[in-house]
Amino acid sequence: MTAAAPGHPLLSRRTSGVLLHLTSLPGRHGSGDMGIAALHFLDWLALAGQSLWQILPLTPPGAGHSPYQSPSAFAGSPWLVDLDDLVTCGWLAPLPDAGFDTRHCDFARVIPYRLRALRAAWQGFSEHAGEPEKAALADFTHHHAEWLDDYALFMVLQARHGPDWTEWPQAMARRDPRALLSVQHEAAVELGFWHFVQWRFHVQWQRLREEAHARGIHIVGDVPIFVAHQSADVWAHADQFLLDAQGLPDVVAGVPPDYFSATGQRWGNPLYRWDRMALDDYRWWKQRMAHLLTLVDVARLDHFRGFEANWKIPANEPTAQGGHWSPGPGRAFFQSIREELGTLPIIAEDLGIITEDVTRLRRACGFPGMRVMQFAFGDNARNPYLPHNFGRCTVAYTGTHDNNTTVGWWANASENERQAARQYLGPVTDSEIHWAMIQSLSQSVANTLVVPFQDVLGLDGQHRMNTPGQPEGCWSWRFAWADVGDEPARRLSSMVRAHGRA
Repeated sequence: MTAAAPGHPLLSRRTSGVLLHLTSLPGRHGSGDMGIAALHFLDWLALAGQSLWQILPLTPPGAGHSPYQSPSAFAGSPWLVDLDDLVTCGWLAPLPDAGFDTRHCDFARVIPYRLRALRAAWQGFSEHAGEPEKAALADFTHHHAEWLDDYALFMVLQARHGPDWTEWPQAMARRDPRALLSVQHEAAVELGFWHFVQWRFHVQWQRLREEAHARGIHIVGDVPIFVAHQSADVWAHADQFLLDAQGLPDVVAGVPPDYFSATGQRWGNPLYRWDRMALDDYRWWKQRMAHLLTLVDVARLDHFRGFEANWKIPANEPTAQGGHWSPGPGRAFFQSIREELGTLPIIAEDLGIITEDVTRLRRACGFPGMRVMQFAFGDNARNPYLPHNFGRCTVAYTGTHDNNTTVGWWANASENERQAARQYLGPVTDSEIHWAMIQSLSQSVANTLVVPFQDVLGLDGQHRMNTPGQPEGCWSWRFAWADVGDEPARRLSSMVRAHGRA
């Protein structure tokens, strides 16, 4: 194998950041968004001496409200659009307080509420927008037509024919050009709505990103390796996925049993036809990554090991136990993307069952891997998740969005884990397990440190974001500013400055 690719500058120096998705931010419209609370959080990050803000995928959530099951790999989530900004623009009347829960996102109420507001704003824009605004929307629509046209059509057709595109009228499911052209003509207003929403998402997001950069903060995004079957991507590019004659997956993605689940995880996403993708030099993936890198500064590539080998599960299997490994595209895939996009600012999520082949691929690409300290205890001193075993090309976490909070983990840890943690972390372990872990990771040689916001605040397991394999009740956690205060920021700032991360 040839020499490893160089690492990206943002991941090759000592930095520190916080993991928090935008939906968890405060706000009176039922969930966090790109409004004033996001700016306040940037100010908090700056006060805390942080240079990274890691988020979950910006794409629209799908089944179970998961951002990892999106109807589009390119679109921004409509539910993150700042409604108050639309009021300021003069396209939406001021919204009364709807009495939403401030510490929980009730998606069943929030999504219809936000959709009604967005439709009202589209109506207001159509009636009152000036020519410069209409020209800006037209320019955005033209510039992003390669993915935006399919996404808007998909949303319109789902509303008309149901969520499963394989059950649509055959002409629509098979993308008959004449049938799609007919829809484009008769549904021009509805298509315009989805274009408008994406335009406002883009405008607001780039404004927020500029505010982050002005404070010395870079955005770490998230790229799910797989896409949802019920997505514009699979519908528009069906030939690039392993589907049967009806458009249904023959096999689905997941992972075998591991420390997250005794039966493995059956995600249900269709798998790529890597051989077919290679024929056009991975065009769809290049478009996806190029688009993402206009939105974020660094990308966490979820399930990196899937590029070396995928866990292929027969679609009729109820769990992941009946799967087997199937080769991925390997290094040629990343070489092809790098030739077009340059050095890639990628964090490789290499958790789970990681073979030496996966490690060699990651190192050859120059990508840092992840180490989660909750996995470190109860084994022996050679455990790779213990900080003294880290290399510099590492992104260190107390936990991720898939883990319990550190305080929640400690409450449920075995006595063996607790004793090992006490011996490693010292006398403050029992009273402040979260700060003991953060300090240990910050002192390590790992270039990059990222801490979930729940762990900075010392919150218990009731505040975790996601439980893998649990189809409902996840992704809804929110905080209130009353939970925060300045003390955690001052403490975090002092720590990272002492350890050369500020």
